[in-house]
Amino acid sequence: MVILDYGSGNLRSAERALRRVGADVLVTPDHQLALDCDGLVVPGVGAFAAVMAGLRGVRGDRIIGKRVAGNRPVLGICVGMQVLFERGIEHGVQTEGCAEWPGTVDRLEAEVVPHMGWNTVRAPEGSVLFDGIDPERRFYFVHSYAARSWELDARPPFPEPKVTWADHGGDFVAAVENGPLSATQFHPEKSGDAGAELLRNWLKALA
Repeated sequence: MVILDYGSGNLRSAERALRRVGADVLVTPDHQLALDCDGLVVPGVGAFAAVMAGLRGVRGDRIIGKRVAGNRPVLGICVGMQVLFERGIEHGVQTEGCAEWPGTVDRLEAEVVPHMGWNTVRAPEGSVLFDGIDPERRFYFVHSYAARSWELDARPPFPEPKVTWADHGGDFVAAVENGPLSATQFHPEKSGDAGAELLRNWLKALA
């Protein structure tokens, strides 16, 4: 298991959380190790543009694309999820993302932004990430931007994506399961036992 080190994200928090659920974890920017590992985690905090710049600096966008094309699991977290979309718009500036999914990440429309704290999510039937997790469990969010719509249907050879939603001033995408590519807008590594259960579910799916 590799956590991609590209200069952004809660690397050590993610490492500790994954070790807690039994993963053998390496934090590295190494291109080949990131391509070859059983599972790749792409965390991210801060601005969309800065995260994309860091990713491109270690060829992370290409690594993600190659892994998805080869049906190799990837988990994006927070801004590491946002950059999987086509574009992000922050302060009127548009930045191209990894374009694994269509759509735009933009500012939440809520009275209080950022969305910071614990919130429930609405997972779809058959979700692997949320298997066995009580729908009333809460996950920890810290973000001002999100994808507020979902545009992708099934794309062969992957089945129809499973999209989880949350609400803060309106619905936004809280998690996605799309073949080998999974992601959460919330921070599982900061979400206590609920986050540990989700990470454990993801690890089980790698076997």
